[in-house]
Amino acid sequence: MSLNEEVELLRRIPLFAKIEASKLKLLAFTSQRLTYKPGDVLFHQGDPGDAAFVIIGGEADVMVDAPGGQLKVAHLKQNDFVGEIAILCDVPRTATVIAATEVTTLRIEKDLFFRLIADFPQIAIEIMRVLAQRLERTTTDLRTLSAKLKS
Repeated sequence: MSLNEEVELLRRIPLFAKIEASKLKLLAFTSQRLTYKPGDVLFHQGDPGDAAFVIIGGEADVMVDAPGGQLKVAHLKQNDFVGEIAILCDVPRTATVIAATEVTTLRIEKDLFFRLIADFPQIAIEIMRVLAQRLERTTTDLRTLSAKLKS
């Protein structure tokens, strides 16, 4: 894929939609494009958070360790963003991400991620939206589970 094609791909991701083309070229050039086979692990729960990932193709599952084994808490698809919590909070990874199909990602190193946020506050707003949506979904899931347990 050419640099210009990667820029167009990034432009379709809501997080990066409002960034100028020259900055998207820099992002595409300085990020790592990685491909995972089904069953491959992008990162493990507990790993240090050294990068965030944009899913540019394929699907992956987000798993968390639970008393009965791993529990699937989310399913990722094209244009989804994952791995930012460990970077933003400077904590170990909160989940394991496993490729469900062949997955192609753009791996954005921690330093570049923070430079993007500093240069483009709009990205920070989009990240807050994504995190708020996840929190709302988790809260709803917990309410549902709690109601089932009380029944």
